[in-house]
Amino acid sequence: MTGAEGLLESLIRFTMERHGVIAGNIANSDTPGYKAMDIKFEDFLSGGALPLTVTNPAHMRAADPGPGLLASVQEDGSAPWKDGNNVEMDKEVARMNENALLFEAGIKLLGNRMSMYSNALKR
Repeated sequence: MTGAEGLLESLIRFTMERHGVIAGNIANSDTPGYKAMDIKFEDFLSGGALPLTVTNPAHMRAADPGPGLLASVQEDGSAPWKDGNNVEMDKEVARMNENALLFEAGIKLLGNRMSMYSNALKR
């Protein structure tokens, strides 16, 4: 895949991973002591999703993100309820909707790229 398709694929994988984390938060909303988790989009971008090309010896090199998740799962730092759980359903539903929109955008853009290639091959 070219750079654009690879980036879109990484975006789609990121949103799928984040969906699982958010779904886990929702599933544990009544679990005492559970701390909400999230994967930040900013971490995805800084975690090696955007490949950097070094064209000059003076350029800085990006750190290797290593295997595993595209970005690290982090605890949400919000204050907990009396039972130690800090899951806020409104916040989790908003995160789920935001993540779904990002996923749909990635799928649509990837589909458009594939349609362009398909049209080019037909001519």
